[in-house]
Amino acid sequence: MHAVVSDFPLPQGSRPSRPAAPAPATEPDRGWPLLATPVPAGFPAPADDAIERRLSLDAHLIRQPESTFLMRVQGDALAGAGIRDGDLLVVDRAAPVTAGSLVVAVSAGTFALRRVGRDAGGRRVLQSADPAAPDPVRRADGEVALWGVARWVIHRLWPGRDGA
Repeated sequence: MHAVVSDFPLPQGSRPSRPAAPAPATEPDRGWPLLATPVPAGFPAPADDAIERRLSLDAHLIRQPESTFLMRVQGDALAGAGIRDGDLLVVDRAAPVTAGSLVVAVSAGTFALRRVGRDAGGRRVLQSADPAAPDPVRRADGEVALWGVARWVIHRLWPGRDGA
């Protein structure tokens, strides 16, 4: 059974206004070097360490700074979706919710990550991204509030999850 939500409003007063997008970094010392040659995931290609430009991770990952937060993931229930214990989610509270979005839902004072889907009638529903987890995310009164939309996941590639 899915939690059916006809609209996805956040609690009154919790949605910040949408600020303008940050200006791209123009200072040569801001941001991280972005190499001009992409690294192939398959067949090897010639290496080239020429820098295309500098990339500010803030400007790349965060469209609306005043409404964006980082949240740490707890548990490996979403490992199949590429989200693991200790990962950081970049969550935007002002981003529009669309079918397929991964959202942070709030019910009875607790957070839960859920995917927005559609039921047979075309209504938007919250579904667990993990087949083993229950779908319903509801308060005793049946209300579900959406706290924000997960836009990015940041995770380590090397072994070990200790530390930041």
